[in-house]
Amino acid sequence: MARKPDWVVDKERARREGPPPVWLFGLHAVRDALLNPARVRRRLILTRNAALRLGDEVLAAAGLEPEIADPRRFPAPLDPQSVHQGAALEVEPLDWGPLEEICAPQGENDLVVLLDRVTDPHNVGAILRSAEVFGARAVIAPQRYSAPETGALAKTASGALERQPYLRVKNLGTAMEQLKELGYACVGLDGLGETDMDAAVAALPGRPLALAMGAEGPGLRDKTRGLCDSVARIPSAAEFASLNVSNAAAVALYAARAARR
Repeated sequence: MARKPDWVVDKERARREGPPPVWLFGLHAVRDALLNPARVRRRLILTRNAALRLGDEVLAAAGLEPEIADPRRFPAPLDPQSVHQGAALEVEPLDWGPLEEICAPQGENDLVVLLDRVTDPHNVGAILRSAEVFGARAVIAPQRYSAPETGALAKTASGALERQPYLRVKNLGTAMEQLKELGYACVGLDGLGETDMDAAVAALPGRPLALAMGAEGPGLRDKTRGLCDSVARIPSAAEFASLNVSNAAAVALYAARAARR
């Protein structure tokens, strides 16, 4: 039998072993991960100042003895440009469970966010913060061509990653079909949408709502757009003005929530 290529062996091993661990950094991201009972924590590295700022109560809740490090020789394997504030935590990625459980409607104001190939971790982190503020059930993105759970994403999310479900699914179109089976209406966001956001939401009273947003530049893919019940725009006072995807998500979430009160 011919020997399998190394890349095939590596891919099969990765599938068996599951996703690799993640290094979180920054005081907010580390504190919230230490307080999250769903987090599997492996290694905690702190400077003495960071340990004091986190406090004994947080460190006791972690159930993990911190390694006290010299700030000039911080040993965590982080990008040199990372602003770690003397705190780094190695964790396993979160497993939120199946979409049909996380997104099961609970009332008239259920919201989820769909991200179509949004790969910038800073944008996704900011969207998670907005999703938490406006009560979204989940942020959903494809496993490929989306921002994975990383330290940069967690730091931008400023703790929201620990509380706001971030579901990465095999196929975004399949996830949209699942949401429709649960009763969700899907509204795509695009600068050339056929109607304003307020009107699109008002046309769907009482239904759970999924807001689909594409990457800056390419926008929504044709398949994603085709699965939307409508495609809406955020009205602009200036002809050529536009928002980046994280700002657009915050505006759309606010508009959807306000229109359904």
